[in-house]
Amino acid sequence: MDGEIGKLRWRCRRGMKELDLLLTRYVDEHYLEAAAAEQAAFRRLLELQDPVINDYVLGRDAPGEPDLRSLIARLVLKRPNDV
Repeated sequence: MDGEIGKLRWRCRRGMKELDLLLTRYVDEHYLEAAAAEQAAFRRLLELQDPVINDYVLGRDAPGEPDLRSLIARLVLKRPNDV
């Protein structure tokens, strides 16, 4: 599993620092505990271009797939220490 996490962390390296941080945080804090469907949705998300992901997390657009919409909601959920 460590090899898979390492590969995911590498794929989280994007052209935008904000996406790097957001995606890497998900891998580090949530990916292993996520349901298989959510893990699959995350891997599909990583296949998308940076501007598309950025539009999703900023609320400018929404993915058509319900599982991707749910994942985006989880990614952008603010925690008290994120202020």
